[in-house]
Amino acid sequence: MEFTNKHTVITGGANGIGRCIVEAFLREGAAVTVIDMGNRSLDGAKFFHGDIAEKEVLERFVDSLDKPVNCLINNACIGRGGLLDCSYKDFEYVQRVGVTAPFYLTHLLMQKDLLAPNASIVNISSTRARQSQPNTEAYSAAKGGISALTHAMAVSLSGKARVNAISPGWIDTTGGAFDGADAIQHPAGRVGITSDISEMVLFICSDKAGFITGENITIDGGMSRLMIYHNDHGWKFND
Repeated sequence: MEFTNKHTVITGGANGIGRCIVEAFLREGAAVTVIDMGNRSLDGAKFFHGDIAEKEVLERFVDSLDKPVNCLINNACIGRGGLLDCSYKDFEYVQRVGVTAPFYLTHLLMQKDLLAPNASIVNISSTRARQSQPNTEAYSAAKGGISALTHAMAVSLSGKARVNAISPGWIDTTGGAFDGADAIQHPAGRVGITSDISEMVLFICSDKAGFITGENITIDGGMSRLMIYHNDHGWKFND
């Protein structure tokens, strides 16, 4: 119960990785506040319904907080395609969710004196910040932005808060079973699960990680380190 008497704010905590992070902090005794557009039940957590892409929503959310924030987890992001089908409006919206909101939320917490001393901020980035599939420009740009924002914030908040990022690879959020090529393509031998991320978030926010700031920690089962050649380790190129 390392986080007893500590307050954690999590964006996008109603589903998937965000929900697993919520459950992990609750398990460890934290008071948890979630902001999300969803309507999922979050037993034990305080829930604020709202779109973090909207400036006024973020301002109302921060005004609603009744205690300083020890841990801020900027998890929320969405994807709306890329060069083939993403409009100017949609591209801009994805950046507001994935980059502008984490920046402005942190700014508001500082402005309102709601960032607790020795706070920890964890930004959920992605391996998509460094590698992509076709037509993913909106999401990839947002994840590249949050990665850069992480080290900038770490320097600006020196002595006030530690700021780190986590870059997940393939993380299953459905509870499905993956075997065969899906599993063995990963050097770790399996597809990732949400607790792979939530447990690292807990560690980074703990006193055990007190000397870690400005880092981007990749959790992808080794995929981004794998050299790929035709007919090697089960990989085949089909023209």
